[in-house]
Amino acid sequence: MNKTIRRASVFCLLLVLALLVRVTWVQAYQGQALADDKNNRRNLIGQYANPLGNIIVGGEAITGSVKTEGSKDFGYKRTYTDGPLYAPITGHTSQVYTSTMLEGIYKNILNGSDNRLKSFMDILTNKRADPGNVLTTIDKDVQKAGFDALQGMQGAAVAIDPGTGEILGIVNNPTYDPGSITGSGKDAEAAWVKLSENLGAPMVNTALRKPQAPGSTFKLVTLAAALEDGLFSSIDTPTGIPDPYTLPGTKTVLPSEAPTPGCNNVTLREGLKKSCNNVFAELAYRLGQDKMRAMAEKLGFNTDAKIPIGTTPTSKYPSKKMSKDQVAQTGIGQFDVQATPLQMAMVTAAIENGGKLVAPHVVSEVTDSNGNVLESFKDAKSKQVMSEKTASMIRDAMRTVVSDGGGKPAQVSGAEVGGKTGTAQRGVKNSLSPLAWFTSYGKTNSGKQIVVAVVVDRSDTDRSEVGGGKLAAPVAQKMMEAWLKK
Repeated sequence: MNKTIRRASVFCLLLVLALLVRVTWVQAYQGQALADDKNNRRNLIGQYANPLGNIIVGGEAITGSVKTEGSKDFGYKRTYTDGPLYAPITGHTSQVYTSTMLEGIYKNILNGSDNRLKSFMDILTNKRADPGNVLTTIDKDVQKAGFDALQGMQGAAVAIDPGTGEILGIVNNPTYDPGSITGSGKDAEAAWVKLSENLGAPMVNTALRKPQAPGSTFKLVTLAAALEDGLFSSIDTPTGIPDPYTLPGTKTVLPSEAPTPGCNNVTLREGLKKSCNNVFAELAYRLGQDKMRAMAEKLGFNTDAKIPIGTTPTSKYPSKKMSKDQVAQTGIGQFDVQATPLQMAMVTAAIENGGKLVAPHVVSEVTDSNGNVLESFKDAKSKQVMSEKTASMIRDAMRTVVSDGGGKPAQVSGAEVGGKTGTAQRGVKNSLSPLAWFTSYGKTNSGKQIVVAVVVDRSDTDRSEVGGGKLAAPVAQKMMEAWLKK
């Protein structure tokens, strides 16, 4: 054989062998990874080849599936019942724009690809099983009450059963209709662009994922830290803290809502009722940054709560070294302290539940198509974050806020209600309209209980009239009443 031909033949044989090795490597070793790759369109086509499983509220599906018209690839698309109402919980699943919230976390359960749903033969043949369902802890009446009460305002609210950790409501306004972006056509694209350009950021989950200055509602954390540390043994002992009050290490006088000297030498109860900044700034200064941060972190700050929806970015108490006046400012929920409504609801839940914080969760069970439980969150973990004595004293002071202070609009007939108002400055030199906060608990003699935290970002109210008692407390009242009156 010609030497040149022989060399060419050997070279071609080596190329064939290399090709066979590569094909074997791809199919045998990398096959599954390629099959599972997020950019593999076959997975997306398979996801929508059949109806999806459902997200359940109160025994009823708030999601569904409908055949996709005019699509060669996608057999079905997602539909939503009362989509804007439940969007903070469901999120969306889209043929183009991925999946978020519960739709994203439980995507494989809902589309039937999770191995826990499959029989032995399904696993061998890689067949999709019948999809499973996600059962939530949301109460439809609490959810609707919060949704309706926030109309006309921009804000968010979270309601929790403090004894079980079950989240009863998650409300955002503005919200969006997830059903408008589930398809792959021009209408879905136009809806996505419109939502993305909305300055109100309706797809940002303010209730869970937008920490902001909590203002005076954070005084509950400061009070808990002071009582646990033994700075005071009673909420009815005069504190000796002066009004006017100068921030430590500065010449800056810190004002309070009550005109000077209305907060001079008041008790802790009176200080909470009048929301005396001098009292809680001084408590934080005396405690110091480490003790303040330790109490905040016991209550969930600086931690991703995962309910199972992740809460990143997290609510924050600063870990970077602060000056004396900055530590004092954290005591009133300012400087670099940031919290979500979920976080402030967790603070209040621990206070109402005798100092025990039960892990909050929005899912009760995940099941297969036959109702067999794959995951259960009914026995949520709990931890004692403050003594029952401390929690009892704080509840006592919170009741005064609602009975005699700025929290009167939160009163629910026939129920014990305690709360704390908050108005948080924001913007350079307080240039933006303040945030209006309210966090509260309510319970009946029968043992039914609920906590609600609300923040109002914007409203038509004149800036001088913005306050937690006026704007946020009525929203909390409606949500508490919807649960306590059931």
